[in-house]
Parts: sequence; structure tokens; C-alpha cells
Amino acid sequence: MPLDPEIKTIVDAWNSNGIPEYETMSPQEARRAHALLERPPSDISLPYVRDRRMPGPGGELEVRVYRPDGSEPLPALVYLHGGGWVLGSIETFDSRCRAVAKGARCVVISPAYRLAPEHPYPAAPEDCFAVTRWVVANSAELGVDPARVAVGGGSAGGNLAAVVALMARDRGGPDLCFQLLVYPITSNRCDFPSHIENATGYILTTAAMGWYLDQYAPDAASRTQPYCAPLLAQSLRGLPPAMVMTAEYDPLRDEGEAYARRLQSDGVPTCLKRYDGLVHGFFGMGYASERARQSVDDACRALREAFG
Repeated sequence: MPLDPEIKTIVDAWNSNGIPEYETMSPQEARRAHALLERPPSDISLPYVRDRRMPGPGGELEVRVYRPDGSEPLPALVYLHGGGWVLGSIETFDSRCRAVAKGARCVVISPAYRLAPEHPYPAAPEDCFAVTRWVVANSAELGVDPARVAVGGGSAGGNLAAVVALMARDRGGPDLCFQLLVYPITSNRCDFPSHIENATGYILTTAAMGWYLDQYAPDAASRTQPYCAPLLAQSLRGLPPAMVMTAEYDPLRDEGEAYARRLQSDGVPTCLKRYDGLVHGFFGMGYASERARQSVDDACRALREAFG
């Protein structure tokens, strides 16, 4: 179907913003541009939003904890921000976390994991796995039910969420109840049909994806590892149930859907939902798009069901 009219307005504004493509900038320049473009306002007020510090594999990590109303132990979602492992921060993805905390009625924990190229693979997944273990280990202090902890994220964050689920399975825990994978990066290749069909013009470009991979995994050998590209995992059996959300006009559409099919074929209960007429990044476009707001509602509903 054609681009959703509200989404088209966002895409047209993006394509005419005059900012160079990220792959033509240094990582530092790209981060500054991303911070200007990727921080939509949020009018969602929560009773508890606090920044914390925790020990990580490479030093202290900052995490932001979002909590809706309620004093009883709540389920939790470790939400991993996107940005191609190079861009993004707690701040630029704050509105998404607020929306999910309120809509799914869960504690959301958003970590500032180490970014590439300063910290290439496997720094980011190791940080994210450490945060997930920390949440479970400190569940009483955080007011979290340790039996109801999920992981999620979009784009590179979706990649990291899928990888954390693999790590938890392979390393003996923690037991996760769900994985929310929003237009996830699951491959080390940029040659799926959707990479060609949607190469330019829809916010995320195939050229930018190649640049992100070069920053994150410059060593070719690392790209053969499932913790870098989860589609390469020999088996996905034993992973927690999943929801995989993709967009029609997204270079990452096909690799996300391929991962969902792999999960299903390996016996993992998985809901795959493609959002026709939408583009990469739609999960954060609810400030301007009804269909984008609906996608967040869908994710929150899936989380509530998973949390029981």
C-alpha cells in the first residue's frame, strides 16, 4: 500500500531537512545530528523516573528506571535503544520508554550501553546482558517481579534484545518471559530484497546500514557470530515467546521477518506483524501518526499478555 499520509509528512520533512547522510559524517557528528532529529517531545508523566548506576563489564553503566503507579512488584522490560549501535541514548529514546511503561504497566529499564566504534562488538551485547542480569538480581530493590522480566528494543536495540535472549538461554539464565523485537537487525548482510526495494527515501537507508555494521563489527570474523547476527544461530529453540514488528517501507523488513519465521519453525511462540504503509522508526512516531500510536498499543498489549 502507499505510505500512510501522516508518515509521509514525517518522511518528506526528514528528506528535506538538509542534514547530510549519517554515513558521510564522523560518528560524533552523526550523534549530534541524531540527537536533534530523534527526540520527539513526550507529554507522558510517570510517578517515578530515576537515573541509576550499575557495574558493567567495561565499567559503570547508567540506566534509567521508569515506573508507573503501584507499589507492588511489577513486571519489567529491559528496553534497548536503537541507533545502529553507534547513535542513540537514554534521552533520545525517553518517550518510547515512558509510553511502554504506562501502556504495559511495567517497570522499564533503559541502559546507556557502550557505543561503537569506540566500543565495537561485543561490548554492547555484553553490557545489555549484564543489565538484564542486574535487573533480576536487584528485583526486590527495583520493585520488579523476577519471574516476569522481558527484553525489547527497536532496530539495533531489537538486535541486542534478540541477542540477550540467546545469551540468557546459552548462559543458564536469567529466565526471560518475552522478547519484543521492533524492526530488528538480525543479519550481517544488506542484500535482502527489502534492502534493495527500500534502499533510499524512507529514513533508514541501506548505505547507512552498511556504515553501522562497519562501525560496530569491523572484524569480519565477528560478523559470523550469532551474538552479532542472530539469524546465524544454529537453533532458536528454548527462547522466550516473541513479538516481531516490521514496516513495509524498511530496509530491515525482510531480515526481521526471516527471524520471526525461524523462531516459529524452531517452536518459539511468535507473533509477526508487518505494518503496511509505515517506515523504519515508526515506533517512535506516535507524536504525529495514529498508526504509529497503534503499534505502541499493540506492543503494550502483547507485553501485558506475556506478563499475565
